Amino acid sequence: MTALHGVVKNRRVEMDVPADWAEGTSVEIFPITESSYGDSDEVSPEEIARTLAAMDSFEALDMTEAEIAAWEADREARKALEKAQFNERLETLRRMWE
Repeated sequence: MTALHGVVKNRRVEMDVPADWAEGTSVEIFPITESSYGDSDEVSPEEIARTLAAMDSFEALDMTEAEIAAWEADREARKALEKAQFNERLETLRRMWE
């Protein structure tokens, strides 16, 4: 049998079913949990070791003083732009709720 998928809306399950299912056909439904897919919050020691090895393989980021200054200047420029646009965005939202 093919699995069917649906969604809960207004405390009812909505789904499309095959055309040959008669009205009133009885069904059994179980919620999908993460473990249904084989996912788990637990990470194996092998996965931890692989992750740490991958992290150790990256070289440290070394920036020159000029690169650091350019990066900081860009951050400050972006911050100033976001502050300048804040009130405009706020007014747009306020008008949406009026």
